[in-house]
Amino acid sequence: MWARHLRNSNGRTDNTVYQSRCNASAGLLRCVILSLVLLPVTGRAATVEEDMLWTGGLREALFGDRPIIQSDDIIVLDVPTRAKDAAIVPVSITAKIPQTDERFIKSIYLVIDKNPGPLTGKFQFTPRSGRADLAFRVRIDSYTPVRAIAETNGGQLYMSRRFVKASGGCSAPAGADLDAAMARLGRIKLKVNADVPLDQPIPAQLMISHPNLNGLQMNQLTRMYAPAHFVRHVKVSYEGEEVLSAEIGFGISENPNFRFFFVPGTEGELTAEVTDTKNLEFSQTLRVSANSTQSLAED
Repeated sequence: MWARHLRNSNGRTDNTVYQSRCNASAGLLRCVILSLVLLPVTGRAATVEEDMLWTGGLREALFGDRPIIQSDDIIVLDVPTRAKDAAIVPVSITAKIPQTDERFIKSIYLVIDKNPGPLTGKFQFTPRSGRADLAFRVRIDSYTPVRAIAETNGGQLYMSRRFVKASGGCSAPAGADLDAAMARLGRIKLKVNADVPLDQPIPAQLMISHPNLNGLQMNQLTRMYAPAHFVRHVKVSYEGEEVLSAEIGFGISENPNFRFFFVPGTEGELTAEVTDTKNLEFSQTLRVSANSTQSLAED
């Protein structure tokens, strides 16, 4: 539009004249100002395009018309901007508020907009969690926004959003021999630091041996798709009191590995119970004391 006002000696618009003036000191300043004006517009346009699935029905399907505050004040989502391997993309969610009886994060939803199943997991927390921090690995099918939405016990929703460049993760073949993976299916390991401070949030890890087949992976020899078979439900409790539970989809990577926190008020037993889509059930119990931990049972 500026070119309309830049005319040469013959009174005609001339792009060469415009270019020469932009190269002059006054023109350079004008070009810088123009760039600063246009950058936010370009950014907003890209965000609108990226969020088309979210605003086009996904948000409403998951949360109706409930208000969602986009902010990192309650939880912070950390994912790589460009994933090295789309089949095992690390996700870390950090809570910015403690888990108290008065106020705590009740649920965290992990949504990957452009995955075949966008709702990757719904994780439930209690004050016994101590901290609603969580880490695990996911599959990502194409360049997409990834969202962690926290719901507090008061019903408020807060969202931390990131954009991830990754593709092909949902159809990527299993990383190990499928027969060998099936032979190990259901093996569970719970891990807690040996030196356990009671009455404080301490980190724990739940590792599940499971191929987590999503039905989209083709056998390169038979050219047939392996039927979906993945972990569906996880529950972790301490001395019978729930710490964490999750309803998860096939967007979780093979061999699910969850890192979380819990508060051992006294010495006791930490138990993980896992159910997959074929209703196979697996469990592991860990005896937790102030100075040591010991596995008690594995199904």
